[in-house]
Amino acid sequence: MVRAGIDAAALKPAECEVSRAVDLPVDRVAIDYEGREHFPDAATLEAIATEKSLYVTTPVRADGFDPLGDDSLLDRIPDRARRLLVAGHGAYLDESEASRAIAPRFGAAREVAPDAWIGTEGVERLALAAGGTQYELLSRSTERDARALRAAGFDGEIAVYAPTVLTDDEDAVLDGVGAYVSRRRPVARALPDGGGEGSDDGGSPPTDATATGRTREVLSAAARDFALVGSPETVRERVDELRDVGVDRVVGYPARGIDEFLS
Repeated sequence: MVRAGIDAAALKPAECEVSRAVDLPVDRVAIDYEGREHFPDAATLEAIATEKSLYVTTPVRADGFDPLGDDSLLDRIPDRARRLLVAGHGAYLDESEASRAIAPRFGAAREVAPDAWIGTEGVERLALAAGGTQYELLSRSTERDARALRAAGFDGEIAVYAPTVLTDDEDAVLDGVGAYVSRRRPVARALPDGGGEGSDDGGSPPTDATATGRTREVLSAAARDFALVGSPETVRERVDELRDVGVDRVVGYPARGIDEFLS
């Protein structure tokens, strides 16, 4: 991670023991949201916050974090931690939560947490209107967008989130981020008919190391646009390019597991 220039790590509590965050060689750690049942308890978050600068993803439409309704899960977050305000991925919201308006909730949450980062895919304009650190997913337009924001006079922080695989092995890259990049809208449109997450059971073509032909070509190219992949030195070059156009923080998600970031 240090050689790659990544200065923050994002951990998914359904995939790893997030208490291991204290052993990561970076000062900043973000805990992603994967549903209420996986949200860490207060003691775990406090232990991480004691050792690291802790950031906690809080979907403003989800019960437990709704600033206009049930915000009871906020009690678990240490006072010293900062929040990442996101709309919330549909995979972790029920029908009622998914139907809630985002804009007024961003505004209300920012009033309570003015130092929060805010954003992710599909809500960039709302995030910019709400102000604060802009938190965006890495894409093929990130450099252009960051440069445009700076040229327009935006002087706040810009943070970029990216799944990360620190190896040149193409099979490992596709195993790590193939499914993720296949869900990004430009990639889904570029995949051959039936492209997207799948398996060899007659459904959609696979998006992991077993992908072949045009599907593999599209996924391999997309992995370089929507994720940080390659040797630490290769990733460092991409990170430096992001910083050169105005990105302040690069948040890497260890797509092959936390051990890769600990090695």
